[in-house]
Amino acid sequence: MYEEYYGFTEKPFSLTPDPKFLFRSETHAGAFELLEYAMHRREGFVVITGDIGTGKTTLCRALLERLDRQTFSALLLNPFLSETDLIKVILQDFGVVSRDELKHGLMSQVSKQTLIDTLNDFLLSLLPLGACAMVIVDEAQNLPPQVLEQLRILSNLETDKEKLLQIVLVGQPGLSTTLRTPELRQLAQRVSIKHELRPLTPDEVTAYVIHRLTVAGGGSSVIFRPRALETIHRLSEGIPRVINLLCDRALLAAFAVRTNIIDADLVSTASKSLELPRATQAVPPLRVRLRRRVAAAALALGLSVLVGTASAGLGYLVSEGYRLRMTDHFPLIALQQPADPSSGSGDAESVTEPSSEQ
Repeated sequence: MYEEYYGFTEKPFSLTPDPKFLFRSETHAGAFELLEYAMHRREGFVVITGDIGTGKTTLCRALLERLDRQTFSALLLNPFLSETDLIKVILQDFGVVSRDELKHGLMSQVSKQTLIDTLNDFLLSLLPLGACAMVIVDEAQNLPPQVLEQLRILSNLETDKEKLLQIVLVGQPGLSTTLRTPELRQLAQRVSIKHELRPLTPDEVTAYVIHRLTVAGGGSSVIFRPRALETIHRLSEGIPRVINLLCDRALLAAFAVRTNIIDADLVSTASKSLELPRATQAVPPLRVRLRRRVAAAALALGLSVLVGTASAGLGYLVSEGYRLRMTDHFPLIALQQPADPSSGSGDAESVTEPSSEQ
């Protein structure tokens, strides 16, 4: 609707994981480099985690676009596959079997061991060509334990010198918890690289917005004021998907009044249709959460000291034990209070314009 008015060639804040919009923040660039390193070094298992909306799928698709013609890839988007169907889909993506063969059930009678042997033969055939193969599993936190175990078995496909199959598990933080369970201990021991995608910082949010405006072809037609960008960061908590929602609604609101200046009021108005204020109130900012934790720790420690003074023997043990436990949960680093961003000076008249260098 507003794309033509502002001169965009496409929607700048779409929720689809278009790899050309990948913004290389510090955390995303780090993940990308680790994935490329793992692929070339045949590192076996790699685990990438991140909260909902942090750009995991976009990162996966961007990696697939960077693969050369000597790298065969399989992207699994459906985590609710059986062990046998998992292998069939991998073989299909590698081009070993066709979609029609799977669709018409021509492989329904093939045993799982035969499928594994077929995959192994294919992977071995890549070695003389200097080629390799990679499997990326998105939403891996939803994989049942038996499918994760099947992936571990596939990682056993190797020569004396190297792994034949690179496996990348991408999922929400719950994936790390799942991998720590006793039944998946063997798989966890094979994970060579782990990386967690973090939310964007305030400066990265500014660069992210400018980047997407520029890629969409309208970088110079819209101006987000600094206060608007601060509001976007506060409401989104640095999550790219929420940033996209806020910016899209803000542009729509700006289009309705025919302005190319996005200020904090427009962003706040746009956020109401998304019910974001209620969500952000449910999860206080990090500095508030840290202060609450420190206060709770101090209160608990104070109570334990009172117990200690009331009973010199047993009280001392209670106090010391509680203090040690609280130190484990509230390390001293939590006492270092971050600066309050609200104390900064006003900048209502200054604007942030897109840079041609983005």
